[in-house]
Parts: sequence; structure tokens; C-alpha cells
Amino acid sequence: MLELTDIRVHRDGRDILALDSLTINARDFTVILGHNGSGKSTLMNLLARQMAPDEGAVKLEGKPIDRYSARDLARKIAFLPQRLPEVAGLNVRELVRLGRFPWRGLFGRWQAEDLAAIDDAMVRTDVTRYADQITDQLSGGERQRAWIAMLLAQQSPLLLLDEPTSALDLSHQYDSMSLLRDLNRQSGRGVVVILHDINLAARFADRVLALKGGRVVFDGAPDELLSEPRLSELYSIDIQLVSQPGHTRPVAVVA
Repeated sequence: MLELTDIRVHRDGRDILALDSLTINARDFTVILGHNGSGKSTLMNLLARQMAPDEGAVKLEGKPIDRYSARDLARKIAFLPQRLPEVAGLNVRELVRLGRFPWRGLFGRWQAEDLAAIDDAMVRTDVTRYADQITDQLSGGERQRAWIAMLLAQQSPLLLLDEPTSALDLSHQYDSMSLLRDLNRQSGRGVVVILHDINLAARFADRVLALKGGRVVFDGAPDELLSEPRLSELYSIDIQLVSQPGHTRPVAVVA
């Protein structure tokens, strides 16, 4: 469980994120929504310890997050940033192997459990067929799956992903979100994802956190979010809900 208390992050003399209290359950599928500049990535960076708040505390399992060593934190949290690191020359299996670093380091002796974790991650994400291919030569959707496989091989109970669908076409967006949802359900690992798409969030999330102006303005189930006045206020544009044939949940569209 991640707990944030009395959080303030300042920039140019103003708060870009202000949270009195927020708890992230390590088993839920949580989506963070909001317009650009709403504080989504700042919040994600706090959760992943990519930055520290100017005020307040972030705790993981009751312990201040800054008291974990890098390796110990990586055994608890796996983080995929929006801008993926360079992995020039690495094939998919080599990329996925990097997920075992928190458990073995550079010179630790590899165990059968490491190889099993790598194989299992590749099977779950359906990238075994690309094992010997250079990661950077894959399509966007295939490459995204390879990176998610690396996170799974890390075997951390909580996965954090900053806009993992932003560079994908519509089909691969739904494929990636379905994969993450299945992993959450089958393995019990928590998932926290930043998205821009209201309809993706409504379809896959257990919980939606919506930010505006650096503050949480909605925290609840997706169906509770699907209100025309609430969504229009959140995005400062007129949004309407339209019925879908064969579905009980409407879709949000700009009016």
C-alpha cells in the first residue's frame, strides 16, 4: 500500500500538486485521468520515487519511501516511464532479463527461478516468438508488450505505467490495457496507469483518480465518473454520454 500525506509540490511559487491524503491499494487496477498539466505525471513520479515532494510524506507499507534502497524498492514497485529508456542492440529476451536485476544484481548467480520468471513473463505477454529479435525493431504494440514483460519478470507486486498507450494505435491500446487487466486479475498485482482516454479508463479500471489543477477532484468507480456535468467540468469542454448498442455503459464523446 502506498500512502501520501500532506503532499505539496511547488513550481514557480505555486502548487502543481496538493494532496491532503491519498492511499493506493496495491491490488487494484487504478487509472489516473486529467488534462495536460493537471498533475498526473507529478503524482506518478512521487509514487515511483522519481522525485520527492517539497512537503509531506510518501510511505510504502508504512515505511517512508526514501528509506528503501534502490534494489529493495524495485522489488516492491516496477515503473515504466512514458519515455522509454534506450535499449539499443538488446533483443527481447535480453530486455526481459533486466527485470531480474533487483534480485541478482550485476554479478549474482542466476537461479532456476530467474529463468522461470523470464519465461513466464514472456509467455504471459505473448512475446516469446520475438525472443531473438532486436527490441527497437519491433512494432509499437510488440515493443510495449516486451517492456511489460520486463516489468513482470521483476516480480514486483505493484506496476506503475505512465501513459503506456500514448504512442499506440487504437487496436494496440485496447490490447495493452486488456493485457494489464488480465495480469492484475490473474496474478493479484496492483496496476496504476496514467491515461487520457475516458472510455479506456471506464472499461478497465477498478478505481479512477481524476486530477485538475493539481488536486484530486474525483476518486471512485468508473461508472460514477460517467456523468456529463462531471466530465465537462473536469476537461473544461462539453462532453456527452452516448449509448452503445449491446452495452450498458455509455461512451464519452466531445459534444
